[in-house]
Amino acid sequence: MKQHHVVFLPSGSTCLAEDGSDILAAARLADEPIETICGGKMTCGKCRVNVREGYFDDYGFMSASTHLTPMTEAEKQYGDEHAFCPDDRLACQAKIQGDVVIFVPEESRVGRFIPLKNIRAKNVKINAAVKRYFIDLPLSIEKGGERCDILTSELESRFGLKNLSIDKYVYEIFRKTFKESSRKATLTVWDDREIINFESGRHKEAYGLAVDVGTTSIACYLCDLNSGKILATKSALNPQIKYGEDVITRIAYAQDHPGGQKDMETAVISCINRLTDDATRQNGVSSRDVSEAVLVGNTVMHHIFLGLDILPLGRVPFKPAVKHPVNIKARDIGLNILPSANTHVLPVEAGYVGADNVGVLIAEEPYKQDETSLVIDIGTNGEIALGNRHRILSASCATGPAFEGANIKFGMRAAPGAIDRLRIDKQTLDVRFTVIGHSQWHTDLSPKDVKARGICGSGIIDAAAEMLQTGIIKKNGSFDKTLNTSRLRINTGGKAEFVIARAEETAIGKEITITQEDIRALQLAKAALYSGAKILIKKLKIDKPDRIILAGAFGTIIDIKRARAIGMFPDCGQDKILAVGNAAGEGACMALLSREKRKEAEQIARDVEYIELTSEPDFQKVFIDATHFPQIKGKFLY
Repeated sequence: MKQHHVVFLPSGSTCLAEDGSDILAAARLADEPIETICGGKMTCGKCRVNVREGYFDDYGFMSASTHLTPMTEAEKQYGDEHAFCPDDRLACQAKIQGDVVIFVPEESRVGRFIPLKNIRAKNVKINAAVKRYFIDLPLSIEKGGERCDILTSELESRFGLKNLSIDKYVYEIFRKTFKESSRKATLTVWDDREIINFESGRHKEAYGLAVDVGTTSIACYLCDLNSGKILATKSALNPQIKYGEDVITRIAYAQDHPGGQKDMETAVISCINRLTDDATRQNGVSSRDVSEAVLVGNTVMHHIFLGLDILPLGRVPFKPAVKHPVNIKARDIGLNILPSANTHVLPVEAGYVGADNVGVLIAEEPYKQDETSLVIDIGTNGEIALGNRHRILSASCATGPAFEGANIKFGMRAAPGAIDRLRIDKQTLDVRFTVIGHSQWHTDLSPKDVKARGICGSGIIDAAAEMLQTGIIKKNGSFDKTLNTSRLRINTGGKAEFVIARAEETAIGKEITITQEDIRALQLAKAALYSGAKILIKKLKIDKPDRIILAGAFGTIIDIKRARAIGMFPDCGQDKILAVGNAAGEGACMALLSREKRKEAEQIARDVEYIELTSEPDFQKVFIDATHFPQIKGKFLY
């Protein structure tokens, strides 16, 4: 197959791309982070790039727009609607047929990931599945793996551990490391049933890894299995982002690209291994010292990690391949920890309510409470649970990635340069905002220092609440086009938009606006959450929850007052709404440290009643009502 040179600017990354492959595929080869929220379906426009013309001495070839396939009618129409420059192309559509230099504009680059904060330290009675036993071997023991049975005898006679099996890694390491002159040894036993490590001498330390594989980010927590202390927290953008922003586009990528799911599996395993190396190195130990891992994630992430077919999750009845907890050897999944270590993956509840929701539940324990809690994990897929010690319901809300900044004209994830807080003056309609990377309001900076790149989910919620409160938009989400302000624009076709940041205040050289389409996308996302919660409330036959728990990193950064104002969730009083951070990660840590918590996870996953919202007769009406701000029957809470 003929290949062509592709260079990406301003990074300078390069690759050899096969003739006929698209620019987005070349970017993946070159590890060039280009936004691809829709997964290459030409609906988001975030992968806009620019073709550079001329001969480039540094690279030794001629670049030209003719080295790409011509625009299709659909791409041309998209470009006309979104004011593309003559040499602009969509990376997911333009196919390579010659050497080419591609400039990736600021707004099309994936922003540097903002690491997650440490999770809360929750009390849990330590009873890890992994335990260490120090023994003094008999003088009569001989060298060789064939005599490993004496290890099981010693553990049974001294510690009462019966019927232990021995992992093949122990036979190998026993032959290599045991010296007859040093009979003292430490054995590592998993779940009172298998010897997974042999080490000469006395060793007390024991390490485990808790992993939360989110659609957008991956978080790893290195834990001391003796004390329960979290020794290191490492996080990164999920590298699967380059295959699609949400689980639906990743399922589509796996369906459309042979080997696509394996590519995503390899990407996530490699990322976890890198984070594990970083965490262990920080603590002066080896990744091979990690003797167990516990993982949570939504059902699609869960299946990709385990190498299970994800295509059935993309079609009715969205049935997972497996729901029960899974134990698998680290070596069999590719994790770079102790090869014989167990990897425990928490159970899933349904097609779109996964092990991450189970992690949230065992961290927050609504099933042990008299009061009724509404637990909302806000992300690219909203997962909700409602109940108490008597009954727990759960559902999945198709919020889409709007809260991550997707499907928003200038939307972006929470990265440096993202507008994350926003206020609008009631009289003048002037705007103040902050960007990630600066703590001050932008009005306290010189315009050239602001460098806004776009607006992230928390900023979008602020913008909608402020625009509603100041009358820029109405309860139905439409703009009041009669307002007399230079910030309100009426574009071709009568479409309105409101200017948030002036061009001189941005890093992209153009104004950042909130459009009518942006407001509609937010209305749909918040309506999905609200209507899902209302259906569960009706099912449980209550008026409202006693408290609302916002799980996930997004829940910690949104302004709860303004989220209430636009009707993101049913109201129960602001003092009853609590943001708890990465509760899924907390649940993973608790399951790592406590076998009892694993049993709880298995039990609650069976006990939770999953409600398929779209099958509920009232869902459509509740959803439509919920698209209003805050909702048709709601009151403004701001």
